[in-house]
Amino acid sequence: MAVDLQALYPKLIHLMLDAVFVVDKDNQIVFVSDACESLLGYAPRELIGTLITNYMHPDDLAATRDSIDRVMNGKPHMDFRNRYIRKDGGIVHILWAARWYEEEGVRIGVARNVTALMQAEEELRYLAHHDPLTKLTNRALFYDRLVSGISAAHRHQNILALLFLDINDFKGINDVHGHAAGDRVLCTVARRLEGCVRETDTVARMGGDEFTVLLTDIKSTTAVTEKVDQILTVMSEPLGAEFGEVSMPSCSIGVACYPEDGRDADTLLSRADSHMYQIKRRNR
Repeated sequence: MAVDLQALYPKLIHLMLDAVFVVDKDNQIVFVSDACESLLGYAPRELIGTLITNYMHPDDLAATRDSIDRVMNGKPHMDFRNRYIRKDGGIVHILWAARWYEEEGVRIGVARNVTALMQAEEELRYLAHHDPLTKLTNRALFYDRLVSGISAAHRHQNILALLFLDINDFKGINDVHGHAAGDRVLCTVARRLEGCVRETDTVARMGGDEFTVLLTDIKSTTAVTEKVDQILTVMSEPLGAEFGEVSMPSCSIGVACYPEDGRDADTLLSRADSHMYQIKRRNR
């Protein structure tokens, strides 16, 4: 028995997991497949006759119009990504394949929901630049910001300060109270450090119980000394009752300033690290 493919095509389109949109030259929707309801939350009858631009995320509208112009000029766009706003107000990330058909006078787009993929990519980017325990900037990103900060300080003739902080006898906390308690202390240190700096500064965990702070656009070395004193004061505050018998450990802070102590990232890191160990030995 011969299969009537012409009659079968509409059924196949509505069976597709990706959504199919057919739009005229004025961006008015003339057809959508059933999958569009799971994508945007609207039933097909709610979309037909409306402008597809009504559902685009406003921040992506300009780029999307550029893509539409490209397609309308006869250049299919097979890998365009943008965001749409669902009926419930949520945001969905969409990967498009679109082509203009001159004879029929319509633009056909196939839309795939890539929200989960975008979230996974964003998470990977975050993990590549942040410490998974404390959520602070990690060593790699901190180094990049230090290099950029030195360049900016050179251009504007400003002082830049690098603080290198080490928790004293942190191993004792892990040995006596366990690593879970030690992790909570590290997170507390991270939050306290963040509370001591501006949004334009950077706090990082370099590894273990070592942290760094990048202070940019500093007006004088006196301001650096005052910031170190502030951090030491904040760090000396006792832990909350939820920590039980764990006491807040003291810390040692080494300082290196650009340009006095060095003019490149590696020199400043080495000087701050050495200064920190001098202070640690003195405290002992």
